[in-house]
Amino acid sequence: MTAAAQGLFITLEGIDGAGKSTHLEGLANLWRQRGRAVRVTREPGGTALAEKLRDCLLHEPMDALTETLLMFAARRDHLRLVIEPALQAGSVVLCDRFTDATFAYQGAGRGLDPAVLTALEQWVQQTDAGLLRQPDLTLWFDVPPEIAAARLAATRAPDRFEAEPLAFFARVRAGYAQRAASAPHRIVRIDASRPAAEVWQAVLEVCRQKGVLA
Repeated sequence: MTAAAQGLFITLEGIDGAGKSTHLEGLANLWRQRGRAVRVTREPGGTALAEKLRDCLLHEPMDALTETLLMFAARRDHLRLVIEPALQAGSVVLCDRFTDATFAYQGAGRGLDPAVLTALEQWVQQTDAGLLRQPDLTLWFDVPPEIAAARLAATRAPDRFEAEPLAFFARVRAGYAQRAASAPHRIVRIDASRPAAEVWQAVLEVCRQKGVLA
């Protein structure tokens, strides 16, 4: 397989209302214009089973451990049926959230033991080759919870996560920061409190600097 045909796995992360989804299709179009096959997907979700689990996660009451186990169950199905086949085929996979979100939301937000999350990550994300599947690049759209909440209030009724208080999202944001500090080679912070056009330019600059977009 040539370098141009190698699969590329990029994830977009951030608290609800950070605006990451706004730029997902723009990135997809850039690679499509360059002749690449692109798979746009999301977590939780991406497969028939994972979408059913997503509906439960967003609307059904449950404790932190149950929530986490469902997240990883959905992720395993997503990896097996969508992400790994697309990468093997040489596609660009753009995913709205991945495991960093679990460390931020269920770990920092809900208070679940990071050691439990790490054990599940190692188990669920192991490829057939025995490697740990991680994104090649993660764009972290960072925004103060107050700004994110104001954006969400004008768009839709909140789901179970979006209805959490600002203190929860402050913990989640801190969790993202901690995760980014642990993987600076992969996770890049983008100031998402700026106007969308400025954020988009920052996204392009990061992708070029990291060598994933010529």
